[in-house]
Amino acid sequence: MERFDAHFHIVDPQYPLTVNQGYLPEPYTITDYQNETSGLSIQGGALVSASFQGYDQSYLKEALSRLGPEFVGVTQLPTNTTETEIAALDELGVRGIRFNLHRGNPDSPKAIEKFARQVYDTAGWHSEFYLPSSRLDTYTDLMKKLPAVSVDHLGITDDGFEDLLRLVSRGIRVKATGFSRTELDVADTLSRLYNENPDALMFGTDLPSTRAPERFRPDDIQCIIETLGEAKAARVLSANARFWYRLDK
Repeated sequence: MERFDAHFHIVDPQYPLTVNQGYLPEPYTITDYQNETSGLSIQGGALVSASFQGYDQSYLKEALSRLGPEFVGVTQLPTNTTETEIAALDELGVRGIRFNLHRGNPDSPKAIEKFARQVYDTAGWHSEFYLPSSRLDTYTDLMKKLPAVSVDHLGITDDGFEDLLRLVSRGIRVKATGFSRTELDVADTLSRLYNENPDALMFGTDLPSTRAPERFRPDDIQCIIETLGEAKAARVLSANARFWYRLDK
């Protein structure tokens, strides 16, 4: 079964890295990623900029040029980024903007909304949010206003999960990633999210699992298959994300 890795990171020490909350990860190169995922039938993916990479685009440009056309990027940008700069990144394969609210993004909901609309209107990018469901009460109104949104790591917390379900019913996507980061019953959560909206869930390895209690394992893929069955799992493991990242158009 073909897989699309909708969430992974590359940590290349040749490019700028910034300590975030006292943390700086070990290097994890493209070669490391390819070696670790060999045998998993991964045919494409979304390379996501992490907190410790700040607004640096140099590593992302290099990585996307090496990974090939079946891989896309999700970046972080300051809200004063111009439409010309956004369009140039789109040409290189960037398809989303990430707002890392779990690690201290300082922008207000109003500023986030304005910038999220700008990148969507300019290049069709969706917005990816890293935050626990327990904080959705602050951001639900914002997410309802935006044209395309996804949430990382199953929403992380049990508190606020019903809010996440309601957003999923409205078309918001959720990444089936970072299982050890959550306090959820993963199998039950996968089932409930899939039943709410079969288009919502998108698998990702979350490699190299920075700051996670446990590293991604191939058993995480098996959990998806055993929970949902092969036909439904095929959507979660590839089809949903390929559509979301506009690789089937």
